[in-house]
Amino acid sequence: MELDTNNGLEKAAILLIALGAESAAEILKILTPKEVQRLGHAMAEQKSVPRDRIEEVLDEFLGYLATHTNLHVDTSDFIRTALTQALGEDKASNLINRILQSSETTGIDSLRWMDASTVADLIRQEHPQIIATILVHLEHDHVSEILNHFSERLRNDVVLRIATLEGIQPVALRELNEAMLRLLSGSANVKRTALGGVHTVAEILNNIGSANETSVLDAIREYDPDLAQQILDEMFVFENLLDVDDRSLQIILREIQSESLILAMKGASPELREKIFKNMSQRAAEMLREDLESRGPVRLSEVEAEQKEILKIVRRLSDEGQIVLGSQGGEQML
Repeated sequence: MELDTNNGLEKAAILLIALGAESAAEILKILTPKEVQRLGHAMAEQKSVPRDRIEEVLDEFLGYLATHTNLHVDTSDFIRTALTQALGEDKASNLINRILQSSETTGIDSLRWMDASTVADLIRQEHPQIIATILVHLEHDHVSEILNHFSERLRNDVVLRIATLEGIQPVALRELNEAMLRLLSGSANVKRTALGGVHTVAEILNNIGSANETSVLDAIREYDPDLAQQILDEMFVFENLLDVDDRSLQIILREIQSESLILAMKGASPELREKIFKNMSQRAAEMLREDLESRGPVRLSEVEAEQKEILKIVRRLSDEGQIVLGSQGGEQML
């Protein structure tokens, strides 16, 4: 079942409800916090599910089991196949690696469920290299929130270390394990993996807020101008929708609620506004223009928050292969 579509989420939610609370809990344990939130929301929406719909979902699931499992199943292959089909290849890869490469990630997993200020308080006294090594294991938007609780000096230092992290060495992992043991009485016996780097920093800065983003990039530029430019090239901000082809933009617009789009466009350039209007029906464009003109002043923080939510949708659609972003691949589309 594909979790990356609304229909797939609905089927997954119905299946978990049908399995019962105990079995559902065991399944939810291996999902990431964001995946649990999405599934939980989908489950909450299932107020009354017709019996034939439940039977349809169960039949599909049983059909999958009948064709993909047997008594002598290779568990590694089964996990890879099942999670890839459930989550999609890109989203499943990190989860698969965590399951197959490590059986003791209690420390890091605990941080995933904590709010940003709590995590920041726990790790701010550690060496910046340790902090960087910890943060690359967390979701990028979570890391952005955590970094916003650091001082400017510490934040810039940590982000620079993430950008120049080319893989986690055994010594760094031992230090990470010790830090996690001290902080959470857990274990983080994870295997060597290629985390960090330019793309990770770009994803973090996309969520960190414009003021802190500028400060961090300025600090990295002083250290290494080329590295700062590489990060900028990887970043995708709301105004970059100008570079998205019309077909992709139309797909994006279908996923966005009108209220969210109105707020986000308050901070858009005239060029981007016109591009968006052009990719809507005439009636929809006229209504959006009227709503924008009638809407009074809006706080910058509200505008930026809506733009970030839209960018999350854009990245999801890109990850799913439904759209192509202007900066991806550098190849001309024919």
